[in-house]
Amino acid sequence: MNEIYKNILLIFIVFTQFELLAQDSLSLNFSHFFYSDFQRLDTTLKSKYPLVHFELNHFQFYTEESKNWSILYREMDSMMRLKDRKLNFYHIGGSHLQADIYTHDVRTKLQTTWDSLPGERAFVFPFDLAKTNNPSNYEFSSKNKWKAYRSVTAEKCELDYGLLGAVITCTDSIIDIRFNYDRTDVKPGVSKIRIFHNKLIMPYFIGFGNDEEKIIDYQTDSILGITEVTFNQELDSFNIQFCKNISGISTLQLSGFELMNQQPGISYTAIGINGAGLYTYLDCGNFEEQLRQSPPDFFAFSVGTNDGNVPFDAFNPQVYKANLEKMMQIVYRTNPNCAILLTVPNDSYYLKKYLNKNIAREREMIIELAKQYQVPIWDLYGIMGELGSSKKWQVAGLMQSDKVHFTGEGYHLKGSLYFDAFLKWMEQMKMLTSTELNQKN
Repeated sequence: MNEIYKNILLIFIVFTQFELLAQDSLSLNFSHFFYSDFQRLDTTLKSKYPLVHFELNHFQFYTEESKNWSILYREMDSMMRLKDRKLNFYHIGGSHLQADIYTHDVRTKLQTTWDSLPGERAFVFPFDLAKTNNPSNYEFSSKNKWKAYRSVTAEKCELDYGLLGAVITCTDSIIDIRFNYDRTDVKPGVSKIRIFHNKLIMPYFIGFGNDEEKIIDYQTDSILGITEVTFNQELDSFNIQFCKNISGISTLQLSGFELMNQQPGISYTAIGINGAGLYTYLDCGNFEEQLRQSPPDFFAFSVGTNDGNVPFDAFNPQVYKANLEKMMQIVYRTNPNCAILLTVPNDSYYLKKYLNKNIAREREMIIELAKQYQVPIWDLYGIMGELGSSKKWQVAGLMQSDKVHFTGEGYHLKGSLYFDAFLKWMEQMKMLTSTELNQKN
């Protein structure tokens, strides 16, 4: 009888080992991987927010390979070990990103999780001067009077919109703008500033007041409408003076600043305009041109809330897909090896009271593109609980009454989820790379 039990036990052990081997075999590619619910995220959140589907919080691949994401991991790994390079991360969306709450949480984690990798602040826009909500982690101030143009409005201006989708103008003879960090734990130093301004004729000379003596290089490209100013040390604030250098009426036009340095780490640019959709950014004539100035290594698309914020019959999923693909192709033209992440928009209500079934239709289009281009998705819609879940998130204090935007607490949770999903991908790549090396050996 004991012999029978021994045989049964032996069969069970063999079967268990075979099952584990089968799982290991499946996990040797991108599309089959067994994720934990948490990486560094506080596990108590599971009991605090039972409505959140933590088991879905990862970057889901639909193909067994993804060349660009393999490249990104190698670059990340080398950056962390050698401290010798900078990686350009971009994240595009609408009002969720103009506020830069959850994206700044992600930026902060990316610039503090690994030692000696401070990165840089990258592209910023003076939304303060445009009289619209500015990210709370920096501010621009000026005594001059500005006129603002945003790509979501019908009003146009002479300068095509650029990467950040907005322009401010001023006609004063002497213009002063001050930048400083505000309410942030990360304040990457600034040793080079790119100023995006008028093309062809720049009617103003650019100076830096007390920091003038620190300038070691000053170059203007009138064709692109860019002035680059390099300093001999890092600044954490600065004053820019624009002094008119031609007679007659002229206008200064600014479409953004890029704050740079020589430090290794991650540069994280959040691109967001209240009310923007994919069609908005496709109409920004200088978008690709400005993106080429610092080509992306990683680019996340979180655009779709406004595209789908229409009645069910008025939404065309194929148009949404075509627009998203056009934007992806712009990114690939600036860097064919860029790792693109497609995120599914959050659940929302149309006009505050109608279930928005267009988000699920957007997800279908996103998955089709993910398969076609071998890129992953981050399914926020699924993580929330899909159709109608924003009402539950509102009751839990995570979404505002419009059931489109999150509360501060909700945005911070969203940022934590997003970064944890990124860390899960890092762990996945570490395991896959280790397994590949073992197989070769």
